[in-house]
Amino acid sequence: MNAIYLDNAATTALRPEVVDVMTKVLSEQFGNPSSTHSFGRTSKSLLEQCRKNIAKHFNVSAAEIVFTSGGTEADNLALRSSVRDLGVTEIITTKIEHHAVLHTAEQLQNEYNVDLKYVELDDLGFINYQHLESLLKASKKAIVSLMHINNEIGNILDIERVAKLCKSYNALFHTDSVQSVGHYNIDLKAIPIDFLAASAHKFHGPKGIGFCFIRKESGLKPLIFGGEQERGYRAGTEGLHNIVGMDKALEMAYTNLDIEKAHVSALKTYFVEQLNLKLPECHFNGASASMATATYTLINVALPVTAEKAAMLQFQLDLKGIACSKGSACQSGSTTGSHVLKEVSTTQILKRPSIRFSLSIYNKKIDIDYVVNTLVEFTSNS
Repeated sequence: MNAIYLDNAATTALRPEVVDVMTKVLSEQFGNPSSTHSFGRTSKSLLEQCRKNIAKHFNVSAAEIVFTSGGTEADNLALRSSVRDLGVTEIITTKIEHHAVLHTAEQLQNEYNVDLKYVELDDLGFINYQHLESLLKASKKAIVSLMHINNEIGNILDIERVAKLCKSYNALFHTDSVQSVGHYNIDLKAIPIDFLAASAHKFHGPKGIGFCFIRKESGLKPLIFGGEQERGYRAGTEGLHNIVGMDKALEMAYTNLDIEKAHVSALKTYFVEQLNLKLPECHFNGASASMATATYTLINVALPVTAEKAAMLQFQLDLKGIACSKGSACQSGSTTGSHVLKEVSTTQILKRPSIRFSLSIYNKKIDIDYVVNTLVEFTSNS
């Protein structure tokens, strides 16, 4: 059996077509987009075409797309500048956000003495909209930062509802959409989001490139100073090959969305069915087993094994050629456990080992059978 990659929420494989366009740019278009000679102008033209292409997917203007090194930088740009430059005195978020948001918010609390408030969650990890509204009512100048799809348990936030609620209370709304861009259509003309973060390596594009959607006339100012690249929002020579790769990956993701979503959705449905059938004592964390309220790309499951055996689970899966993740890959080296699961799980469930399996277009039904059988074998020996 070949190695099975089920850690696509951490990163995805490059599509061959993305490799092709990136290789071509690396070989043929090495001019600096800021240079005024023909080499530079050719690169600049291609860069701006990519920006226009990406903007069209979200129904916004090209001027509202700012290229970054990825989602973390985009999150930092939106949050830090909002506090530093836009008069924000309060950050409203949850305790299950990605650390790119949580740690940034905590740092801003230390640096600028902003109020940091957390929206209450239900037992599955969904926000309490009434509590959010009560926080907004009591705030003076706030930014709400809530992720579209949780990277560990897959819960989907109603971003349109939140955006309209924020607008009614004159609050800014930032969403980390790293897990949803390329997997879901997002119309930013219809949804009044102020700032959105995305990262190419989550939708079969290259690492080290992403973008921040910044609503026109927001007043946001740069974090990185130097040249006037990215309309002054982000100094530094653009990595054209990465931008072209992201553009191609996003184009293919949305062109093939219906077919590929159906394929991955069928795999998740089958995965959940097989786990419920063959491991009925397993527990799905958050809403991850749902096809309606969680993303079609992942499940997070707590397995019925002893504490002693739990320590060996991921090692054994790796030996069997199965790549998955204990919580978020961004904290896989941590021994403190998942901050997300601590907020949504009972004490009994937290004693079990939880594994996140995240799917892609390159997975097959045979992969699911192999993984389920491996888990059954492992748990039966507990």
